[in-house]
Amino acid sequence: MSATLTAAASASPRSRIVAAFAAVYVVWGSTYLAIRYAVGTMPPFLMAGARFVVSGAILYAWARGRGAPTPTARQWRDATITGVLMLCLGNGAVGWAEQRVPSSLAALLVAVVPLWMVLIDWARPSGARPRALVMAGVIVGFAGLIVLVKPGSVADTAPADSSAALVLVGASLAWACGSVFNRYGARPESSALSTGLQMIGGSVGLLAVGLARGELAQLHLGQVSVQSWIGWWYLVTFGSLVGFTAYIFLLKTVSPAKASTYAYVNPLVAVLLGWAIAGESVTTRTLAAAAIILTGVAMITASHGRPEAG
Repeated sequence: MSATLTAAASASPRSRIVAAFAAVYVVWGSTYLAIRYAVGTMPPFLMAGARFVVSGAILYAWARGRGAPTPTARQWRDATITGVLMLCLGNGAVGWAEQRVPSSLAALLVAVVPLWMVLIDWARPSGARPRALVMAGVIVGFAGLIVLVKPGSVADTAPADSSAALVLVGASLAWACGSVFNRYGARPESSALSTGLQMIGGSVGLLAVGLARGELAQLHLGQVSVQSWIGWWYLVTFGSLVGFTAYIFLLKTVSPAKASTYAYVNPLVAVLLGWAIAGESVTTRTLAAAAIILTGVAMITASHGRPEAG
């Protein structure tokens, strides 16, 4: 791990941004399937809490060992707020919902994150007014999402649970709020340390929710399947250590609208994996929606520079 992070740190700024986008686009798209397997025999909030406490401790120790200064009380506070919003209310809710809906549908419903992020960043005090091309890209991407979830699309591979769908929309809003807050809140200079703090803070919320829901009585380690363990370890390593660190780096270096474009690509990866691994069908409508979504991504990323202040 140390060699990987050291190599990333020494890379050129442009190559680091490209690598970070590749991580959040592809790796995070695969985590929806990994979550599905993990929650198959693990309670969702305790599973996610254990995932992030392990990942967060590793990142914190690594960053401090590399010379990162001790976090201030304000940095701990803001990191905990971000972690609760993004990891407890956001990611934890996704794990809960994936016990009731397919991983591909979960990814599609969470894809409204870019729309929330642009609107939240605009609505905050002294907020950033999105450029016309960014707003148009968000609308186009959202239109592609609508095409995907209409009758006859991949979302019909399993009955939709309305309560789970509503929770997923709320999860996307919480994730967007945390993402925007993270951009403007107090955080360490080290991306690894910042990510570690957020994971530790978020894991406290996740474990508290899991215990409050009585998940400890539902956890039987001897009955956890091999698939669930593999899914959990994949989430710890690739989903957290690689993907989340890359996302925090992007939030610090590019606009919120551009950082959030992963939410348009992740569903495509999730749909592809659902087809290749879980046997879900890929229809002509799905392919058409994919083209629309990628057009929206291209429009947002083509708007160079940060949004104008409004």
